Amino acid sequence: MNYLDTPFLVQLSFDDVIAEWEKVAADQRGGRAGEARALLEEVCLHPELREGLKNELQITENADLIRRLMHDYFPDVLRNNEIKAISLPYRKDIFNHTDRFTSILAAAGPDFELNIRDLDPSQSYILSCCIILNEFYGTHLDFFKPLFCDIPTADGIIRHYRILYNADNLEISPTDKALPISQEEIDLLLDNYDDIDMWRAKFPKESWLLRGFSLITLVDVTVENAVSIFKEKLLVLNAGNFQQSVETIFRSIYKIADIRVGFTVFNRYKGIFKAANFGHRMKSFILSDDEDSCSEEVLCVNSFQELIRGKEFFAVSDATAYLAANLQSRLAAQLLSQDIESFILAPVTKNNNLLGILELVSPRKKELNSINANKLQIVMPFLTDSIDRLIGDLQNQVQALIQEKYTTIHSSVYWKFQEEAEHILARMSQENPDVMEEIVFPDVFPLYGQVDIKGSSEVRNSSVQHDLQHQLKSLLSLLDEIKTISPEESFDEEELQLNAFLSDLIMPLKANTEQLIHNYVVNKVQRYLRQLKDIRLKPLINGYFSEDEKEGGSFHHHRRKYETTIATINEKLAAVIDHRQVEAQAIFPHYYERFKTDGVEHNLYLGATIAPRKNFHLQLLHRLRLWQIRVLCEMEKTHHDLKDRLPYPLEVTTLILIYNTEIDIRFRMDEKRFDVDGSYNARFEIVKKRIDKAHVKDTAERITAPGKITLVYAGDNEEDEYIRYLRILQDEEILEEGLELFEVEDLQGVSGLKALRAKIAH
Repeated sequence: MNYLDTPFLVQLSFDDVIAEWEKVAADQRGGRAGEARALLEEVCLHPELREGLKNELQITENADLIRRLMHDYFPDVLRNNEIKAISLPYRKDIFNHTDRFTSILAAAGPDFELNIRDLDPSQSYILSCCIILNEFYGTHLDFFKPLFCDIPTADGIIRHYRILYNADNLEISPTDKALPISQEEIDLLLDNYDDIDMWRAKFPKESWLLRGFSLITLVDVTVENAVSIFKEKLLVLNAGNFQQSVETIFRSIYKIADIRVGFTVFNRYKGIFKAANFGHRMKSFILSDDEDSCSEEVLCVNSFQELIRGKEFFAVSDATAYLAANLQSRLAAQLLSQDIESFILAPVTKNNNLLGILELVSPRKKELNSINANKLQIVMPFLTDSIDRLIGDLQNQVQALIQEKYTTIHSSVYWKFQEEAEHILARMSQENPDVMEEIVFPDVFPLYGQVDIKGSSEVRNSSVQHDLQHQLKSLLSLLDEIKTISPEESFDEEELQLNAFLSDLIMPLKANTEQLIHNYVVNKVQRYLRQLKDIRLKPLINGYFSEDEKEGGSFHHHRRKYETTIATINEKLAAVIDHRQVEAQAIFPHYYERFKTDGVEHNLYLGATIAPRKNFHLQLLHRLRLWQIRVLCEMEKTHHDLKDRLPYPLEVTTLILIYNTEIDIRFRMDEKRFDVDGSYNARFEIVKKRIDKAHVKDTAERITAPGKITLVYAGDNEEDEYIRYLRILQDEEILEEGLELFEVEDLQGVSGLKALRAKIAH
């Protein structure tokens, strides 16, 4: 017989059924007693029916007798309706089929073998063992899952069936090969489902007897199963074989062996149909093979109204007759040119928006019509969600590509990066996609400004010194207490070094002092403390380590105050300019970037190339320059109001660089940011980096000062322009009266700069 790999010794026996017939024969009042006795007389001549059939020949020889024995299980009235047979679990032999089962197998062909879908030999063996554990060892393992098989029809359509087993007439018992299983071994098996060798060792072949018979019944679930498979396929809609897979599914649903499926995307913004390209171009019957898109006019009035306006299926059962009645129908002519005689167009809609058209077509009239179009209702929700997901995924791919290649891009120039990203994605299917083009915006005006936290480095160094002094003193005190409690411990070398560090901390902090002390304390002293075993020392040592926690320990108290101060200032300042950006972008779209360091600095670049669809003129530049001064004054005022509430009341200084020459900016792929392009334009960056620490010429005074805004420039034209802006702000009482004009000291590679300075009104 044809067995699957299991731990069972299988015996096909009809002992239970024979016992039922014996009860019938013994019932003198029953009308079937004579029939039962005659049947039992024949059975007595074939003891193997009770003892167990051992081969296929015995089944064949007893086929008629088995059929009569099983008559009550296979009533004649249901033989053309039920798909049923006798079987044993884990045995491929199936016999005593109903007439309908026989005809299904005959249509599948002589070489067809019924197999359970997605059940490999290892699973079969392990599931058999699980049955034994539940039956004899009191476990309650839930390993049930639906079983399915796929059977082709004579014309090649795949039908899907669910397999139901009735095992009421089966019994399991151990053979002399069975091994005892302990609870520990059961627990081990539960954690090692995939270890087939372990299961085979605990349950050897033929160590358990499976005796009796089972009934197998198939239930046609082609439509339901096709929908389930369709849902799985939709997860990989962009796979290369997707269209072929989907056509197979729809052929099962519609029972049409050569039905074909297409899909066309609808762009509602442009009102056009486009070829769907989710990694691979899908077939579109609305479009010809050499078309990438067409207008919505390809649909006639009726179909357009139903699909786009009414979101209803549009079905034509006779395309020839439809064209004769609608001579202007480009759609019917297009489909007939592809030998399509009946078709269904189904709108894929989401949130009342048309995403695309699902196309089902047949080369024969009447096969597709408005009645069987309703079958699509069971698949359309899944298709709709998947198409919506894929469109979203495509947008996310564009966004991800932009972020991977260009980092996060400001909305004003996003269009340029999106354009390039879409070109890249479109070229990815080619064998040699083009090299990525560089993103350059020529002839833009730069605006630069900063609000810098004054003295932040000194305050940081001071906070580090205070914290390290506190930690070292606490550590020296701890070592003294340890020696008192445990005199055998000696820390002479460590105490000497820690005291040396304390002496160093009296002087201004050097660049490497903090790291040097940290490494010594952690790698030398703290490592030794962790190795001490005296239980009396644990509270002291644990107390020390709790103070070394960055989030709440006292050894980081001043550094936390410093970091809180810097973070609070940066957050408040950045919030002001970010909020005011809405107003600035309304003046004219421009590229904006902002950085938090010890303060907040920003760059603005504007010009016709940033927003080519807008009309740029110099008056817009002047408006943004005035906007910039207003915002920096507002940022300084925000800090002034905040200062007294900070852990460290640090001051800020405010600076603007005026640059009256257009420059080019290029996106630097290695740095993921924009930078000036070319040596000619580099002067702007050089000046920007060198002016914040500059002095008034021939003095030791910095050009920037707390409470004041400083504007650095090179020419008289800029001076006149910005004096007008400052006068405006003085009239509005944003600035106090009075202006300072002075020259800036010569810097390396930069000379001839001037500055305006005004006091901000509080």
